Amino acid sequence: HLGLRHRTSGTTSKPKGVPLLHRNLLTSVKNIVATYELGAGDVSYLVMPLFHVHGLMAGLLAALAAGGTVVLPKGGKFSAQVFWGDVRAHRATWYTAVPTMHQILLSRAAENKDHEGVALRFIRSCSASLAAPVLERLEETFKAPVLEAYAMTEAAHQMTSNPLPKHGARKPGSVGKGTNVKITILADDGKELPVGQVGEVCIQGQNVTPGYHNNPKATEEAFAHGWFHTGDQGMLDAEGYLTLTGRLKELINRGGEKISPLEVDSALLACDSVAEAVAFAAPDEKYGEEVFAAIVPKAGATVSDAEVLAVAKQRLGDFKVPKRLFITDALPKTATGKIQRRFVAEHFLKAAPTRSKL
Repeated sequence: HLGLRHRTSGTTSKPKGVPLLHRNLLTSVKNIVATYELGAGDVSYLVMPLFHVHGLMAGLLAALAAGGTVVLPKGGKFSAQVFWGDVRAHRATWYTAVPTMHQILLSRAAENKDHEGVALRFIRSCSASLAAPVLERLEETFKAPVLEAYAMTEAAHQMTSNPLPKHGARKPGSVGKGTNVKITILADDGKELPVGQVGEVCIQGQNVTPGYHNNPKATEEAFAHGWFHTGDQGMLDAEGYLTLTGRLKELINRGGEKISPLEVDSALLACDSVAEAVAFAAPDEKYGEEVFAAIVPKAGATVSDAEVLAVAKQRLGDFKVPKRLFITDALPKTATGKIQRRFVAEHFLKAAPTRSKL
């Protein structure tokens, strides 16, 4: 019995239809409620769209299933201008959002102090990688623990999350532990890899879709070796925390060296003047692919290529440092506020040479 039919966001290819059973939905809701100990006293401030599993499952259904309250912005969508006023007026205890929204709130906080005096129980981040420097700035600015989670449509949303402070450490750069979902790292031959080794992140659980809609080939490939293959690359540590190193199809292959764009993003975001950063592969005659990146400066900041790359070089090997840097006012985003590298690459590879460092 189908609960609903969703589509993937098509991060690296054409979107696929994902049938989700009632069992999948109920399992996911229970997992989310248990992870954050949601209850009748909680108020979710819902800024994610409801046509996507992030807002639907975490922001809405999990909150209601726990007996809590859900508050939507008056305009029906995220707005930094009304965010903290709404949170304060309705005594919201938590919110969940994509990193882009968190970064917008951080940018506004530098100029407007309307967040001061608000006490959130926690802040949740999901649907895209949250760079460690951004997480640290969020906690410092908004005085609440930031819990990064990992989710996908095929898992009816949540697969892992960092725990509430009383249950363990929050590890910046990690998406946490499996939340009633089995997590393993598989090699190309289907063998499970030990702690600390990088491979494909694979999952098992009652929240996982039975397969793709009218696409038996994709279903067979996705469930190879008895596990669902997420298409993400990562590794587990000794405590079971998962760290993602990138989408398998988004890794930059520079002359045989596989470079994680997430690592490059994080190095660029370490520069105090950078609000957003996205690294991507660009065709190169010599190496096959080269590292390019686009950045958005913080509001009011003046930033130079030299300043940003100097910070990045302190954290990256020379071959990982972007060879071309685009400085822009905004990055292309999806309707849910996610940044997809293939769209960013398409946009900036067509840009004028004068907009970048050659």
